[in-house]
Amino acid sequence: MLRRVAVLSDVHGNLPALQAVLAEPDVRAAERVVLTGDHAAGPMPVPTLDALSDLGGRALWIRGNADRELVEHRRTGRTTGYPESDWAARRLREDQVTLLAGLPDTVELEVDGPGRTLFCHATPRDDEEIVLVDSRAERWAGVMSGVAPEVETVVCGHTHMPYARVVHGRLVVNPGSVGMPYGRGGAHWALLGAGGVQLRRTVYDRETAAARIVAESGFDGAARWAREYVLGCHPAEAVIDAWGPRDGRPAPQRPRDGG
Repeated sequence: MLRRVAVLSDVHGNLPALQAVLAEPDVRAAERVVLTGDHAAGPMPVPTLDALSDLGGRALWIRGNADRELVEHRRTGRTTGYPESDWAARRLREDQVTLLAGLPDTVELEVDGPGRTLFCHATPRDDEEIVLVDSRAERWAGVMSGVAPEVETVVCGHTHMPYARVVHGRLVVNPGSVGMPYGRGGAHWALLGAGGVQLRRTVYDRETAAARIVAESGFDGAARWAREYVLGCHPAEAVIDAWGPRDGRPAPQRPRDGG
């Protein structure tokens, strides 16, 4: 039974944000650090994976959809659809490609407080499926249909927005994104333990981080990426509206012209 587990998700190659979170005392003291996917698809992929690898045996890695796509691009040339991801895939060392290719889709741990906990990237059954804080009960029922009854808590990432809610008797947690947060700036993560689940936010010097990304990345779109995801932050409400159709909701209606 683990007493303290830190969860880091969706780092997306943002090394300064990752380093700020790894310096947090509760992350340094955690028995396990679960990495719930989308580790490297961003402006500083190689040193980001090296920093995560330095966690050694404390780290439990999960493969996200972006990690899978990096491997596919590297091995087949198939585009990911994102310039920074295609660029990142070409920069990875072969040992890093092998690492990402071999990661599991889910991990389960016994955690004091949350109990039997399943960790995944998007949902337990799919690494790209969208569920949101206000997803309908019937939607969650389908998403959780294959989860074993003894699992009390499910931790997922993918949508870059932190929340915790109870769904059909289970606690569902999204730690938010370390490197590409939506809704609120900073580096988001979660701490699980005897005190339950704590959604955490690490405040770091984002101006300095953005300048460092531009100076050290080598990606020709690094300045734009840093403006959008480090200095800026997409509003959660807009993201939820945009992703609504993938959650089974009607597309947002455009206002009709007056007259």
